[in-house]
Amino acid sequence: MSERDADAALVERVQRGDKQAFELLVLKYQRKIMRLLSRLIRDPVEVEDVAQEAFIKAYRALPQFRGESAFYTWLYRIAVNTAKNYLVASRRRPSGSQQYESEEGETFDETDNLSDIHTPEAAFASREIAETVNQAIDALPEELRTAIVLREIEGLSYDEIAQTMGCPIGTVRSRIFRAREAIAGRLRPLLDTPDDKRW
Repeated sequence: MSERDADAALVERVQRGDKQAFELLVLKYQRKIMRLLSRLIRDPVEVEDVAQEAFIKAYRALPQFRGESAFYTWLYRIAVNTAKNYLVASRRRPSGSQQYESEEGETFDETDNLSDIHTPEAAFASREIAETVNQAIDALPEELRTAIVLREIEGLSYDEIAQTMGCPIGTVRSRIFRAREAIAGRLRPLLDTPDDKRW
């Protein structure tokens, strides 16, 4: 049984009134939703409340869930929208960004630029790179941050991200491309990469 089929079976049980089935879905996805929200909301104290609110919204909306998308895609969309609502309500919504279309969304590859990880110097450099990447992601506008987190951390496909974010796939590609470019800009000084070099 595939992951999607297992989720669909649990959803059907919830729709028939089995509350324990929803608890299983919460247990399965709680960590992923918390990780996603912690990338979108800068206040760690609020992440848990927003996650709980997202699960409550999902529970209330489950009777209308028809399985046209995977359950986790649907749940991520609810979580992202709940985070957006939180950011708007708390007046901390990052500034919007212009939309550009680009087919270069999957050309970012930093692995050629990393050294051997088995030396102490390389281990320190890897930590520094990881910190720089995290800071770069945190500094991104909300739409770019959401797209890159869903792609690179949660492993969603471009189509799933488009469903989750409620936008065309071209917009997803553009956002991921621009997020990767911003991250690359922060990494260039650490990796001694020329500004004109493409990743």
